[in-house]
Amino acid sequence: MSLHEDAVLVLKAYEDQEELRQTYLDHLAAHPDGMWKACEAGHLTASALVIDPSRGKVLLTLHKKLNMWLQMGGHCEPGDVSMEAAALREATEESGVEGLTLLDGGPVRLDRHPIPAPCNWHLDVQYAALAPAGAVEAISEESLDLKWYAYDEVADVADTSVVRLLERTRAKL
Repeated sequence: MSLHEDAVLVLKAYEDQEELRQTYLDHLAAHPDGMWKACEAGHLTASALVIDPSRGKVLLTLHKKLNMWLQMGGHCEPGDVSMEAAALREATEESGVEGLTLLDGGPVRLDRHPIPAPCNWHLDVQYAALAPAGAVEAISEESLDLKWYAYDEVADVADTSVVRLLERTRAKL
């Protein structure tokens, strides 16, 4: 199965955000290349909020290009076999945390946001990744910093998209 086909199945199974979910499905139906950065109409991305429920904290990255505190995530790559695999790869690469596992139940939420041309849109499929006990982070080349934040600190440093992702993740835990 191709990554495009997997994304369609994941989105068809996702039972929330109906209008936005349909926007994603319509995009994939209209754009066979809609999984890839080269698709100028926009493309799907995969991200994961790294969370340690035992400590009540999330790990955020200070994104190098955007200078914003965000969840880990990014572009799908040809070697990704599924949206889950892409999200887990991105979370592991950007956090440096080994042994992450995705929260069961598929994506936590969807977030569509504008980006500079020529790409125009990111259609982000957002997961939650559980950090193992004693997780140690390591800053990647894509990040200026990494920091663990208590749940109630996230709204002070991150945008509403990250806050909503945390809220939905906590509701699923």
